[in-house]
Amino acid sequence: MTEPKRKAKKNVHNLSERIVDAAIDLAEDVGWDNVRLYDVAEALGVTLVDVAEHHRDLDAVANAWFGRARAAMLAPLDAETALAPGSERVQTLMLRWFDALAPHRKVTAQMLGEKMWPFHPHHWVPMIFELSRTILWLRDAAALDAVPPRRQIEEVVLSGLFLATLAVWTRDETIGQERTRRFLRRRLNTADRIKVRVFGGHRSQREAD
Repeated sequence: MTEPKRKAKKNVHNLSERIVDAAIDLAEDVGWDNVRLYDVAEALGVTLVDVAEHHRDLDAVANAWFGRARAAMLAPLDAETALAPGSERVQTLMLRWFDALAPHRKVTAQMLGEKMWPFHPHHWVPMIFELSRTILWLRDAAALDAVPPRRQIEEVVLSGLFLATLAVWTRDETIGQERTRRFLRRRLNTADRIKVRVFGGHRSQREAD
């Protein structure tokens, strides 16, 4: 790829990210419900056409924001964590997701509220699929290698755990999200005890190695 093409591609990527950042900054002042893409365009000195080329609507901007959390979650684990028990790997990865969004937690909560608004049913099904994808990525990143039916049980449990932790996180005013961290740790400990009762002392091949 020639140098001009590299620069053009980088500039396109930068504008997409800048649109997200500008929308978040505006939301901190006026609330997510009151963000208008023409205000975002004006703040960036671009046109609505430029914005639309990157994000089809404000919900797509929100999806890009959540995409940053997924990218943070999927970063490689350090060597020590990679060798830790599965529940510890899950904890580390989930907290990465929440920590990535923490600087704008209130705005993130507003985004979720907008997505779940009763008159936005077109957002509900995509949210379900997005949750499923997030959990599948989480399992892969945590190297959970259970086979059916245990795998399906893990997916259901992790989905419930993620949503329960999300509900705590959206209201967590503690320093460093300590309340969320304690909640997640307790729930994972409970899940571990239940897993032992249901599956006995069985460990995955990865943990056995």
